Order: sequence, then C-alpha cells, then structure tokens
Amino acid sequence: MLARGRVRAKIWVVLLGAACVDNVTAPPQAICHLSAVMAQALAVGQYKAIDPVPSQGCVVFPANAGTDSAEYLLVPQTVTQTPDFTSSFKLLGGTPAAAAAHVAAAVRASPESPAQQFHNMLRGLEAQRAYANLVPGGAALRAQAPPSAVINVGDQRTFKVLSALRSGSSSVPVPATAQSVGQRIALFVDNAAPAGGMTVADYNALRDAFDQRLYGADTAAFGRESDIDGNGLVIVLMTNVVNKLVTASDCFATGYIAGYFYGADIDPVSAPLFNNAEIFFTMIADPAGTLSCPHSVSQVNRVVPTTLIHEFQHMISYNQHVMIRHGRPETLWLNEGMSHYAEELGGRTFLPGDSTSYCAYVTGDLRNASDYLMDPGTYPLIDTTGTGGLANRGAGWLFVRYLVDRFAADTSLAEQNAVTRALTQTALTSTANVAQATGAPFATTVGEWALAAWASDLPGFTAPNALRYKTWAFRSAYPQLRARCGNNIPAAFPLTATADAGPSINLTGVMTSGSGGAYQRALQAPGAGSYTLLYSDSTGAQLKTTVSARLNVLRIR
Repeated sequence: MLARGRVRAKIWVVLLGAACVDNVTAPPQAICHLSAVMAQALAVGQYKAIDPVPSQGCVVFPANAGTDSAEYLLVPQTVTQTPDFTSSFKLLGGTPAAAAAHVAAAVRASPESPAQQFHNMLRGLEAQRAYANLVPGGAALRAQAPPSAVINVGDQRTFKVLSALRSGSSSVPVPATAQSVGQRIALFVDNAAPAGGMTVADYNALRDAFDQRLYGADTAAFGRESDIDGNGLVIVLMTNVVNKLVTASDCFATGYIAGYFYGADIDPVSAPLFNNAEIFFTMIADPAGTLSCPHSVSQVNRVVPTTLIHEFQHMISYNQHVMIRHGRPETLWLNEGMSHYAEELGGRTFLPGDSTSYCAYVTGDLRNASDYLMDPGTYPLIDTTGTGGLANRGAGWLFVRYLVDRFAADTSLAEQNAVTRALTQTALTSTANVAQATGAPFATTVGEWALAAWASDLPGFTAPNALRYKTWAFRSAYPQLRARCGNNIPAAFPLTATADAGPSINLTGVMTSGSGGAYQRALQAPGAGSYTLLYSDSTGAQLKTTVSARLNVLRIR
C-alpha cells in the first residue's frame, strides 16, 4: 500500500496549447454538414454515447422549441481497453473553419516514486509468476519453517523480507517474535524494532481490529484466503525492513510504503523459496526516525489497519484468481480499485458511532478521488503498464464503487458483496471480468460511469438509475467529511464542467483509457436554433477508429 508524504507527487502533466493555432483551413472531413447528420433529440434524463467515426465527428443538436433553456452534459471519452492509451480531442461549436491548437501527449513529469516502483515490481512479478527464476540457489533463501502450525505469543520465527525496491529476489532474514495472536491473525514484530515503539495494548488493538472487523468484511466481499501453511492464520510482520525500503528524503518528498503482500509467499510455484505462509509485511513505529522518516505510534495505529484490509484483498484476489481457478492475477487497475474499495468497507464497519475510525479508512480514497476528478482526462482508469499514481487509484475506487452501486440487486451489504465476489471469484481479469460480472459491455458501463460522476447527485436533476452512486452523494459528502475528518479531505466536490452556449463551445484536451476527457455543459436558450459540434482530434482531423472515441451526451434540462 502506498502512503502519502508531506509533498504529494503528481505523476502526469498535460501540456495544453503546446503549439500555436495556424490560420489554415481544416481538413475537408472536419466540416460538419447539417443535412448529413441526424439531430440528437433527447428528452430530459436521456443519454447517449455517440461514436464520432460514422458522421466524421459531426454532432447536431436540434433547435430548442421550448420556453425553458436546454442543457446537455458532454463528456468526450475513449473506451479503448488498451492500457495507458492517450488521444487528444477537441469539441468545437458551429461550423469550424480553422485547425485547433495541437495538444501534446500526456508525459511523465517526474520518475515514479520509490514506493510506486516497489509496488510495480511486486504486481509485475505476480503477473508473470516468475519468482523461482529470480532466486539463484533458491534453497539458500528458504525461510525458516515453524516448528508446528500452531503459533503462540512469544514464539520466535525468522522470515524472509524483500529488501530492495527493484528486485523480487533481494531479501534479508528477519528474526521476529509473536506479540499478539488472535483467531485470524498472528502479529510478529521485528526483534530489532526501534525503541519507543508500540505496546502490547497497541498490538492487541491491531489484532482485534483484524479479527473482529477487517477479516469478516474482506472475506464477505471477496472470498476466502488460502491456507498454505495450515494454521488458519494470516501472519503480519511489522519490520524495520519495510521502513527502510524508502529513504528519509524520499519519504518526505513522495511518500512511504505502509505495507505489502507478495504473491510468491503463497504461490505453490515458489512459496517454498519464500515464506510459505499467508503473510503481510508492514511498517513499524519509529518515532525518532532511525530507519527512515519518523513514524509515530499513533500514525502506525491509524495507518496499519487500513493497510491490512487493503493488502488482504490482494491476497484473497491472488488465491481466487490464481490458486483456485488457475488463471492470472487480476490486472493492476481493477485489483487496486478493489483494494481501495476494501478500505471503504473497513471504515463502514465502524458506522454508526465511531466516526474517527471511519475517517481513517475513507480519507485516502476521497483524496485520491479528488486528485482524479480535478483533471480526469489526465489519468487513465485502465492503467496496467505502470503502478498507477494516487489519482489513478482514485479512479479505480470510484469505478468499483459505481459497479457495486449500479449492479447490486439492492443496497444491502449482502447484494453489494455479491457484485465484488463475482469480480473476484473468476479466472477472468480486467475489462472482460467487468463485462462478465455485470452482463453489460465494458464500453457501455464505463461511459455511464463517466456521466455518473457529474449527474449522480446534481441538484435539481434526477439522474437515471444507471447514472447514480447510491451509497455516496459526493457533492455533500466532501464538505461534511472535511468538517468531520479534517483538512486532508478537500472542502468541495472537485469535478467541474465548463458552461457555454452550444455554438460557442471550444474545448480542447486529452482523454486516456476509460477516463472522461473533460466535462462540458452545452447551454441553449429558449427558441435558439440548432447547432453543430465537431468532435475531432486537436487538429480538427477525424478521430481514428483505433481511438474508440465516444461523446457521452446527457440531457440535463
């Protein structure tokens, strides 16, 4: 699990208007002809996803014969299933006669943070299941086997812990002692833990949170974990090695690693070379900062439970996809979306009553979602080739949350869990998994999700059922939870939509795999005539079929 540092890294930057506008005539195919395209006659509350290719990008809106203003929401989007795909777009009202400014492709403004690099390495190795190939003389790296399956407080055990950000085979032995053992968890602590750390009461509180809340929430939503070591317990090792994966300077600049799960520990292909156990590794309290940046006891008590429910989803997912159904691990974007959804589930176990604990679980999701919604076109939903920044994770959480709300038979937790179990208990992955679990084409679902971001709780508008989040009203939730949970949550719903008269629209940007490029409100006065929109790339040229572009249109008023 990645955690934020004091400075939040923004991974993607979009260069808008990178080239000057040339006074040249647009390509012939960029001219809209009213007589050639059918007008989009939509009633209030109706919506449509328009493929721009058949009409060469021309979209016609009919005259407004009513006595009230008309309003449409426009969301350009690429519904490609290709990870990290980027295309420029332009929406231009009226009949265009000049090429638009070019838009540079999205570029990385800075290298991935060390925490992201580490996470990328873990998920990449899991996808290939190539662990044994990474372990020269594998027998030498075998973890010390426990004397029996039973674990008691005070037991000593030596674990192998990854010690390098970019290597799945660089590990060190860590002697540790069992400090707290419950019905579902055995909590070990590094014997070399820094002074001033956690007490037995702190360890027992972590044990009780996992036993009484987190284990049940995760297994109900996703299914059961494996039990490769036969003890019925999930081991948690709190160790110095996790803290030291990130230097103090990197920790302050880009964040730290709160903990991780590694599929090699439970995969029969390689588990004997590693720990041969259901195990997570987490940070340890280090108030003086002797290992990396300081981590207080209160911070660890707050962060580690969220880390456990997040990483436990990864463990369950790996077991369900790989070990039970002999498929491949779930792809990054959906796997992370599910784990961030698990964080929300953990928080909801404290409601009603304990809003402080609830806040600790949902604050990260809301902040990540805010990063995404402030600039949705910049961050691909389908982000499989890299680790995905925090904004990408926000998109993933929003999408999984939408899937649950959209496709659950009702709002009960049991029916919501049925959706996430369908996504987990399968050999399918990525968009094929979503299509199978929902019974709807992925392109349709992702387009409705893009519209729901704006329309779900829009004041004065009743969104169609398919365009609603039933569990969240984000416009009111952001200010309310900022007041309840603190300033780490933005004060207002971050998504904005530019408003222009239809013929005056001139919107340019980028759109990336699955994400809505931008949000535009098209206004039309009573009695106003019909108008056209050209949906093209940034130069005014027709969008290619390979872009899989759609213009999502929703009649608001």
